[in-house]
Amino acid sequence: MIRAGIIGGSGYTGGELIRVLLNHPKVEIDFVYSTTRAGKALTSAHPDLLGATTMQFTADINAAVDLVFLCLGHGNSTQFLRDHSFSNATKIIDLSNDFRLHKDAIFDTKTFVYGLPELNKTAIQQANHVANPGCFATAIQLALLPLAKAGLLENEVHINAVTGSTGAGVRPAETTHFSWRNNNVSWYKPFTHQHLGEINESLLSYQTGIGELYFLPVRGNFTRGIFATAYTHFEGSEETAKDLYRDFYADSLFTHLSESPIHLKQVVNTNQCHLHIHTYQNKLLITSAIDNLLKGASGQAVHNMNLMFDFEEKEGLQLKAGVF
Repeated sequence: MIRAGIIGGSGYTGGELIRVLLNHPKVEIDFVYSTTRAGKALTSAHPDLLGATTMQFTADINAAVDLVFLCLGHGNSTQFLRDHSFSNATKIIDLSNDFRLHKDAIFDTKTFVYGLPELNKTAIQQANHVANPGCFATAIQLALLPLAKAGLLENEVHINAVTGSTGAGVRPAETTHFSWRNNNVSWYKPFTHQHLGEINESLLSYQTGIGELYFLPVRGNFTRGIFATAYTHFEGSEETAKDLYRDFYADSLFTHLSESPIHLKQVVNTNQCHLHIHTYQNKLLITSAIDNLLKGASGQAVHNMNLMFDFEEKEGLQLKAGVF
């Protein structure tokens, strides 16, 4: 049994992390830190936890916990670690983008390992500090990594990915409130999304000189999930491509290749990534679907925790999709 602290527990990511950890047999939540809700019940931010916990948010931290999750807005984790100290034995999993890129991975005396288990499992098992991947980055990397390992990404890749409104965070904004988002679709940050940096670094770890990634993110009129499609030039057969993916994910417990076309509902509320392969003429189409709050954030963070503490990989993460 380990003791874990959560920094920034009032948002979507923090709330999802609390839900998973409350049902994890090897973890006790020691504290949930929030400066805006200190002294209030966790249920004040997450009413679905009524009956599951009587914990309150706190403005104090226990510096001696075994693990701390940083669920802060992008750019805030760095400042938090400057202002607060933990014991040398405390492991850290950061869910922001502060430490994901190579240039940011060393902070003070801490070295952060990029926390995509399908790519860095061994390094994560040995790590004390992990930078959890972004949600779009997770879906897209899992779609493309087998091709990079085979040296088949020399041509440009066109990517379209639609995400639920929870990907924008809990704070209301012009493009997240119901009357704007409902019955509506729009793109944003075309070809310049911040997750492209970590995606390119992961792909380049397998193949140098990869083709350009043209990524178009889309706001969907649903709450959670990412449905991504990527296509590129491919000379082989569909079965050859499937063999590449089966081999690459042979030991993966959460990423699976589907023989049938996939849809979003089959992964929502799970830590799964489902992939599908389709060929047309000399094009390979890869479809990737994840839950942005679980496989794309809190579920993946718990997977990383399981690896870091030598727990069973699926511990606390055997979640059921709501397909109807």
